[in-house]
Amino acid sequence: MAAGDMTAGIAPGITRERAAPRTATGAATASRGLPTALALLTGSLLTLVGLTWDVQWHTDVGPDTFFTLPHLFLYAGSAVAGLASLGAVLAATAGQRAGRDPDPVVGGRPIAVLRVFSAPIGYLVAGCGAASFLLYGLWDQWWHGLYGFDAVIDSPPHIGLLLSVMATLVGTVMVFAAAYRQTWGRVGTVTSLGILAAFSTIVVLGFSNVGGPVDAVSAALSWLMVVLVVTAVGFARKPGLAVALAVALGIIQAVGWWFSPWATHVYADAVGLPIRDYIRGVPVMPALMPMGLVVVAALVEVFAVAARRGNRWLPAVAGALAGGLVAGFQGVQNAWVYGYAVPPVGDLAPTVVAGVVLGLLAGFVGWRFGRMLRLVDPGKA
Repeated sequence: MAAGDMTAGIAPGITRERAAPRTATGAATASRGLPTALALLTGSLLTLVGLTWDVQWHTDVGPDTFFTLPHLFLYAGSAVAGLASLGAVLAATAGQRAGRDPDPVVGGRPIAVLRVFSAPIGYLVAGCGAASFLLYGLWDQWWHGLYGFDAVIDSPPHIGLLLSVMATLVGTVMVFAAAYRQTWGRVGTVTSLGILAAFSTIVVLGFSNVGGPVDAVSAALSWLMVVLVVTAVGFARKPGLAVALAVALGIIQAVGWWFSPWATHVYADAVGLPIRDYIRGVPVMPALMPMGLVVVAALVEVFAVAARRGNRWLPAVAGALAGGLVAGFQGVQNAWVYGYAVPPVGDLAPTVVAGVVLGLLAGFVGWRFGRMLRLVDPGKA
């Protein structure tokens, strides 16, 4: 491959040969990148807290307006992430203009934007997601002004808001993946992947109204979980990242199981609104998160060991098996959580088959996503 091809998309003045070496100065630059990365991660956490709280509020209390405390958490998280991304882009641009080559450990491979800015790719993706969130937030405010109370998760502006946050979370994963050789990079990668997996569970509710024998919500959930798990094993050169992702999701689920009902009830009391009489007390968003993902992730890790030796078809096979397990167990989990009878095998079978098919595709693309994630740092390629 020609040198020009290898450096395509890198900001002017930066080549693979100059960006790859890890020197003492580069390590110091990477350490200086930690505060901005932590700010981005903090914004992601605030958004997840706000969403978990807001979903529980809609279920336990009812409709709301634009200016509620859970909404403010959502918007504050996106604002923090956006400002952190903007600061990183401006710092990288100023450094390049001063004659310093940006270290790709800080946010990933630098990309030229409009021939003016040198944007680390992780912060570029996260910042674009935050900017999109602002635009959809304005649409959501107009929507509330036009229709008043809002009691659904799948309104058009809400779908846009959720997808925008997911873009920011993907950028957060990229930022920490670029610093994966640093301890803080590895911890941040696991944490940000866990946050992305937790947040993704609410997006599948957009399929709630899809009819037919297949539980579209469980099938979509299996797709998202398998993509993330296989992406993790495709990115990491050593086993363990996928299991760590599942553990991080389990911790988020456990904390959310306590937090979301508690915060909702406290806030309802503070503003003088009653809790609905028929509430079962189930934490809605944590209940969507698959409880057996650790087992599924461990199974995928076993297949990944062989895949790293050149058996490239194994990730798709692992994805198919994992997709079927997640889709099937989700039906059992829902029955247990909400206290109704476990559906018969015949009722679960169509959803399991859909999970297998979607998991096959998820394993195929997830493995390639993992390889793509390595390219955020030219030194890893």
